[in-house]
Amino acid sequence: MNTFFIGAAQLNLSPTDNFDLLTQKSRSYVARFPYLEMLVFSELAVGGGGALNDKYYLDRYLEKLSSLASELDIWLVPGSFYEKTDEGIFNTSPIFNNKGELVAKSRKVFPFLPYEIEVQSGEEVCVFEIPNRGVMGVQICYDLWFPETSRALASKGAEVILHPSLTDTCDRDLEKSMIKATAVQQQCYYIDINSGGDQGYGQSVIVGPEGELIHEASIGEELMLVEVDFDKVRRVRERGVKGLGQPLKSFRDNENIQKIMNNINNDQYFSKLGKLEVPKKGEQ
Repeated sequence: MNTFFIGAAQLNLSPTDNFDLLTQKSRSYVARFPYLEMLVFSELAVGGGGALNDKYYLDRYLEKLSSLASELDIWLVPGSFYEKTDEGIFNTSPIFNNKGELVAKSRKVFPFLPYEIEVQSGEEVCVFEIPNRGVMGVQICYDLWFPETSRALASKGAEVILHPSLTDTCDRDLEKSMIKATAVQQQCYYIDINSGGDQGYGQSVIVGPEGELIHEASIGEELMLVEVDFDKVRRVRERGVKGLGQPLKSFRDNENIQKIMNNINNDQYFSKLGKLEVPKKGEQ
């Protein structure tokens, strides 16, 4: 076995200003479960929604987050933050190793348009390596709805996908279905962390590489504990899901898949769908 122990924290969050809570909970979790190697939190856990609120931009927290990861000797994925750059504002999840080093940033590829306004789309998917263990990737919230992004992560070697999310809408049950489907399609662990309290509906989910439900949280605060096994992922990818389907190999070996993918955005049907905008009241 080649394992790595993760704590996925579904917190009861206020609409904004949650950094002290995140810090306090991190210290409490590590004190109670000293074998933890990584903590992961939900999307926009600290600052909440609102891309133009510069009080909670990422640059204000990088040093503090680095110190926290180093202090606790854990890998830290503190959800996501809005990040202002010369190219615009991004929804960004920073990844710190247990020495407090910023090893990667994941920028949300699909902002939740037409609602998550003023946010730019990330240009590439994010993977990072846990030395001598395995490779992880990050999707942020709405990225889940686009299987192209999870396949891109798998094609870069991701064996675990972390999914910080902020869902407070009635489509949460649909997301839970997609989480299981994504884990099977990409033959990987999928660790979804949704916010609770005033921010989200909770119901975070962890699924294994053969689609097995490892844990589903309720709506309240909960630390989900999971020991991922990278060797299991590799065996499932080698031998197939339950010894059957091997979708990553089939995707790799299909000679026509690139032609199909190249034609997607050229399909005339897309032009008939209309503008990407908030539905209007009474519209037929």
